[in-house]
Amino acid sequence: MTEKQPPANRPVDPQAKPDDRVDHALRPQKLADLIGQDQVKENLAILLAAAKGRGESLDHVLFYGPPGLGKTTLAHVLANEMDVNIKITSGPAIERAGDLAAILTNLRAGDILFIDEIHRLGRAVEEVLYPAMEDFALDIIIGKGPSARSIRLKLPRFSVIGATTRLALVTAPLRARFGAVYRLDYYDLPAMESIVRRATGMLKVTADEDGISEVARRARGTPRIALRLLRRSRDYAQVRGTGRITREIAAAALDLMQVDPLGLDDVDRRVLKAIIEKYNGGPVGLNTIAAAISEESDTIMDVVEPYLLQLGFIDRTPQGRVATRSAYAHLGAAYPENGEQPRLL
Repeated sequence: MTEKQPPANRPVDPQAKPDDRVDHALRPQKLADLIGQDQVKENLAILLAAAKGRGESLDHVLFYGPPGLGKTTLAHVLANEMDVNIKITSGPAIERAGDLAAILTNLRAGDILFIDEIHRLGRAVEEVLYPAMEDFALDIIIGKGPSARSIRLKLPRFSVIGATTRLALVTAPLRARFGAVYRLDYYDLPAMESIVRRATGMLKVTADEDGISEVARRARGTPRIALRLLRRSRDYAQVRGTGRITREIAAAALDLMQVDPLGLDDVDRRVLKAIIEKYNGGPVGLNTIAAAISEESDTIMDVVEPYLLQLGFIDRTPQGRVATRSAYAHLGAAYPENGEQPRLL
């Protein structure tokens, strides 16, 4: 099944985009450089210290959570902390079992294999990965028919780091082979401000504290979005300002991109308005919302809904989606009492 693509050119799309390539230079290199995710950092620090103390390779680690929160960055940090090489691939890129076998046989002792979107690995590929993760062995079938025989190749001890945005789609046997599973959550405002402040220094952007706070507030608790909005604010400040990002400049730049003070963009607001104005606040089914705003239902469920749920703007019920009182207030709509029709103020 092909995955649905999010709407094009959404500035608050947490998925990586080609113009995010500069983010690689902004990635922290060591665990101490990471901002936020304190509980995950503390657990990883213990994991690293224990592995180094025993002189062993790192245990297999699985990161899950919404896109843009730093799963790939954490994999690079772990490789740097262990002073080993990291091989990067993704679930959709490994189409055949032979592709995975080629990758595994090129690993050296202690190396890290990072598999992004690991939930999209094929079943045949997973069957090869199981003994590799558990026994550090690769089972190869030579020949066909009655003369076929199995050969087991020993592999050096290595570590698999998996990343997924859909933990429920990771099969139970694969999930059980990870010794450590960590969830990454959205970042709070102080952490986002620290991330933006650090990025302004590395990008040599001039910004005051109010400008940094404005960018951080509209970044939906996601570092990738914060860095994207910072670059667009920098461009706006250069063309229509003095080159310095102030609160006014940042607000004007992000308003022009239709990103409001809570980080909602046009697609988010269209979803809320459809529920409130067309369906009296809900409950309304996901497919009905998608048809009403001409978007894919998978896009709404995977890309739009998580942040609206985080804000408490919608509720999921057995009957469908329902807009909350907070959503009405944000859109300036009067909350219906006693079954009244909602109306914009």
